Amino acid sequence: MARDLARMLAPRNIAVIGGGTWCASIIDAARRIGFDGTIVPVHPDGKEIAGLRAVPSLADCPVSIDAAFVGVNRHATIDIVSELSRLGSGGAVCFASGFTEAITEDANGASLQAQLVAAACDMPVLGPNCYGFVNALDRTAVWPDQHGMQPVERGVAILTQSSNIAINMTMQQRALPIAYMVTCGNMAQTRQAEIAAALLDDPRVTAIGLHIEGFGNLRDWEALAQKAHERGVPLVALKVGKSGQAQRATISHTASLAGNDAGAQALLDRLGIARVNAVPDFMETLKLLHCVGPLASNRIASISCSGGEASLIADMATERNVIFPPLTATQQKDLKSALGPMVALANPLDYHTYIWRDQVTMAQAWSAMTGSDVGLTLSIVDYPHTNADDWICATEAAIAVRSDTGAPFAVVASLPELMPLAVAEHLMAHGVVPMSGLAEALAAAEAASRISAPDAMPVLLPGSAMADSVLTEADAKAALKIHGLAVPGFRTILGTNGLLDAAEGLCPPFALKGVGLAHKSEHGAVRLGLPKHQLEEAAQAIDTDSFLIEEMVTDGVAELLVGVTRDEAHGYVLTLGAGGILTELLRDTVSLLLPVSEAQVAKALTQLKCSPLLTGYRGKPAADMGAILRAVMAVQDYVVANADTVGEIEINPLICTPTRAVAVDALIRKAKT
Repeated sequence: MARDLARMLAPRNIAVIGGGTWCASIIDAARRIGFDGTIVPVHPDGKEIAGLRAVPSLADCPVSIDAAFVGVNRHATIDIVSELSRLGSGGAVCFASGFTEAITEDANGASLQAQLVAAACDMPVLGPNCYGFVNALDRTAVWPDQHGMQPVERGVAILTQSSNIAINMTMQQRALPIAYMVTCGNMAQTRQAEIAAALLDDPRVTAIGLHIEGFGNLRDWEALAQKAHERGVPLVALKVGKSGQAQRATISHTASLAGNDAGAQALLDRLGIARVNAVPDFMETLKLLHCVGPLASNRIASISCSGGEASLIADMATERNVIFPPLTATQQKDLKSALGPMVALANPLDYHTYIWRDQVTMAQAWSAMTGSDVGLTLSIVDYPHTNADDWICATEAAIAVRSDTGAPFAVVASLPELMPLAVAEHLMAHGVVPMSGLAEALAAAEAASRISAPDAMPVLLPGSAMADSVLTEADAKAALKIHGLAVPGFRTILGTNGLLDAAEGLCPPFALKGVGLAHKSEHGAVRLGLPKHQLEEAAQAIDTDSFLIEEMVTDGVAELLVGVTRDEAHGYVLTLGAGGILTELLRDTVSLLLPVSEAQVAKALTQLKCSPLLTGYRGKPAADMGAILRAVMAVQDYVVANADTVGEIEINPLICTPTRAVAVDALIRKAKT
């Protein structure tokens, strides 16, 4: 349910409960940001804390409590939170650890966390195991440590599950205006998506950054993404967990190829949330979004007075999904007018130093590198820490470009330390993005171009039944065929007697497979291209009791993998990729969350390296794309119909021909019914 977080996050009266240096630091942090409300220390001894006399109990507080910092042990925390709730307090920050984050060391942690949630009732709680928040807009903080934040009039909000990362981010010297820094801790009651949704109600917030360890309730994230899109506030995520090992055994190629992180990435893509992988990239992306918002495209331009820098950024961009489009005729004309005939015109552009100190001509040349088909223009300028007076012309030229063109424009230092804070603040005040580091700038440009409207279709939530039963290939194909998947004609038989009779009515050549093995080819249990009279001989070499005889598909132009795995944290992950013998070799896959539309599947297929095979490669016929899409949708229909029980599906390969798409191997793992 929605909780009113506004009172807690912008308090006028703060209670600090506990003693020692932590509680003194709370008072100091609030004073440092300029808090002018009432702070009431609470301690049974009534001692003085940071110059303020403590009251002995919450009942003795002379004011209503908008926000409380609970700095006592975990057992006492529960009682205090209960009392705060009874008093009608606005919310509490629970500092204590030893709850669910310590469950491997103390089995009581989960029970204590449940008691904490029950004690809070409807009162918002941050944590436990968290530092709280700093609100630089309203000059208030409930924060038990140092912070580097300064009052701002507008800026970005950052929510993180790690208090230490939050501290470090507040100390940034990149001119990023941080409006809110909120730590979430265990999120026992008040979740990250819920906090972010509340911050969207503050019109002074320009973008929201989310350091995410886990998502929790997917419906909360869908609601957040939709609300952010409606408010025009972009979201960027620093999602950790790529290196995590799978939490369950898998039997298909799909699960091993998709990996532990595929569901998280697919969810972020579906929500229209950009993702970065490092703290500096995170900060620079937020800065870019604060200044100019999401980029219209990933097409960028670069201008510098060094051929080395032009070559460097061009090479670095190959690691990013950004494009340096060729100069248009208009751009070439305008650049030639500004630079004369001695400069080779290209993007990235080395404009040499002929026009250095000529601020007007510099602005003219830099403006020419903007345009309607350019999402962001980067001017590489490194300010020396010795004497940067001669670089003022570059700063003012950049400001003139932004003023004259209105186009997104950034000044980028190749090294973060070569963007002085004062210069960065001056540029930002005039709408120019001051970016620290070439790698960070490219990461930010890529991320800012990926922000989009969220998918209107809710994610298909995963079932919970233990999927511990593997269907035979024949049963899997029969089940999928009911939902429209094309499969070859086949028969199953126990033993080798009767193989020839079983093949009657099927069209050779045949595939003969041993039944009961998940990866038959790895056990030598598949024989292909058999005429009818060789079936019995081939069966003798396969070490199984049952066999499947199947018509072979001989006119394929490409082989695909189509698989679905149940991801308990994110839903059902659909993986499309190169199939057959190329599956493990190429590891060429793309992942989406179900449900998907045919249009989304068609777009995803174009992202595969093997996609040229589908459209006709080197004179070969094209595959029937309609049949491929129908095959994928048939798999989805099966999952939707069996969402409570299905754990894993794989079609590998789906043989794509000019007229059909046929599943010649199928695997289903699901709960017994």
